[in-house]
Amino acid sequence: MPTLLHLLSSIALLVWGTHIVRTGIMRVYGSHLRRVLGRSTAHTPLAFFAGIGVTALVQSSNATALLVVSFVSQGLMALGTALAIMLGADVGTALMARVLTLDLSWLSPLLTLVGVTLFLSRKQTRAGQLGRVLIGLGLITLALQLIVDAAEPITEARGMRVLFASLAGDTLLAVVVGALFALLSYSSLAAVLLIATLAGAGLIGLPVALGVVIGANIGSGVLAWLNASVQSVPGRRVALGNLLYKLVGLPMVVPFIDPLVAWMGTLGYSPQTLVIGFHLAYNTLRCLLLLPTVGAMTRLCRQLLPERVEQNGVARPRHLDPGALETPSLALANAVRETLRIGDLIDAMLARLLEVLREDRPEPAEEIRRLDDDVDALYSAVKLYLARMPREDLAEEEQRRWAEIIELAINLEQAGDGIEHMLAKVRNLKTSSRRSFSEDGLEELQSLHAQLVANLRLGLSVFLSGDAEGARQLIEHKRHFRRDERRMAHAHVQRLHHGVVESLETSSVHLELIADMKRLNSLFCSTAYAALENTEPATPRHRREDASQPLHEPTGPVAGTPGRTL
Repeated sequence: MPTLLHLLSSIALLVWGTHIVRTGIMRVYGSHLRRVLGRSTAHTPLAFFAGIGVTALVQSSNATALLVVSFVSQGLMALGTALAIMLGADVGTALMARVLTLDLSWLSPLLTLVGVTLFLSRKQTRAGQLGRVLIGLGLITLALQLIVDAAEPITEARGMRVLFASLAGDTLLAVVVGALFALLSYSSLAAVLLIATLAGAGLIGLPVALGVVIGANIGSGVLAWLNASVQSVPGRRVALGNLLYKLVGLPMVVPFIDPLVAWMGTLGYSPQTLVIGFHLAYNTLRCLLLLPTVGAMTRLCRQLLPERVEQNGVARPRHLDPGALETPSLALANAVRETLRIGDLIDAMLARLLEVLREDRPEPAEEIRRLDDDVDALYSAVKLYLARMPREDLAEEEQRRWAEIIELAINLEQAGDGIEHMLAKVRNLKTSSRRSFSEDGLEELQSLHAQLVANLRLGLSVFLSGDAEGARQLIEHKRHFRRDERRMAHAHVQRLHHGVVESLETSSVHLELIADMKRLNSLFCSTAYAALENTEPATPRHRREDASQPLHEPTGPVAGTPGRTL
């Protein structure tokens, strides 16, 4: 029992080492790797070699699959190019398996020592993440040696020999075992390294080892398909084509396992070397033979997974790629793009609100309610996406950007609720009370509305660029809005003094709408202070300005958001 536990813990250490290397590489070079893949869309051979290079670095075809699936889901890459990259990814995994089975045991202490020193001393820097990669490499080499040591006494146990011998007569069973282990370990590379090590220790025979290697390839395809299940139809097509390509390899080699094993036995190499050599040769030949068929596979995947028309009208996030969460810079960029989509929806809501002020048609009001549902859906998606990010691994600048994104998302969601609440006031005035604003009052509201739209767009631009000059201009626009808001309130009271009938009938709603617009303007201008904090000393007086005033003064807070503050 202690010996078996020793073996299992060594396997766990191997799996953990490959995970650390993959996540470390993605956090340091994830954006560069995505750029390499994104530029390989012109030619199929270029895409194939890009898949080899990227996968050799991240040591995981599954990580490459996540990147490629996200590209296709966002419409940034063609399906044929993505399938070529995935074929190259299989070759890249095989190459790394060959490198890691070299005798690098003498490097393990050095890699671990240097890696731990870098990671603990400079955790939030690129050097610290490279230290994480070195730790992973050290753990992999150590785990392979521990597996050899633990396998030696197991090979002498008769019961274990009988157990593994039961796989020798059934290659398909060995394939299933390999696929299951790849799924459990989340890494076909770890599965291949383990099988090669066990074969070298004499625990399993060569026919079984080859069957398990084939199964590990298929298991990685199944894993990529499961990961893509939450993606759009184009993204799932990539995973489907990748899985089909791996399944095609099964009839290409399984019928020839016995003569292949007999021939390999004459080469005079160790079982471990033969297993790794077979893995490399099998993936290379299979992928080169299948590379010209990416066009046919593209058509097949489109037939098997046709595009479906979405029946639900609520907006769905387009840019929140779960595969980018391990690369903070990419995940934050995705969250920024989705938050800007929310800003575009708020812009559309304001345009419809102007129509409601001018006209009595019901269509703009219905559109505002639908857009507010979209705002709420995207806000929830951005909030949950940011919550999934490992904040302890974020650098100081990334943590600041994380806070800016969530603050703007909250402000925009509150603005959406505020616009819907303003709609209710105007509709109630026009339909229930059968009243309308005076010409001067309507002109004032339209003037403030135009400033709101301009400040929203400038605020989104400042949020995206962080431009200090734009931020100062936005603050000046906010002050100008405040002066106009006070002037218009005084002008409205003056009309009441002169007995203007329309002003008397709409006075309460008119003043409430002005107050609501004032609060919306403060929400839109909040991005200016974050931009200025990054370039000059903070201005807390402006940061707190208007923060204590409710959005719908004097009638109460936003419906559905009691007690929420910025």
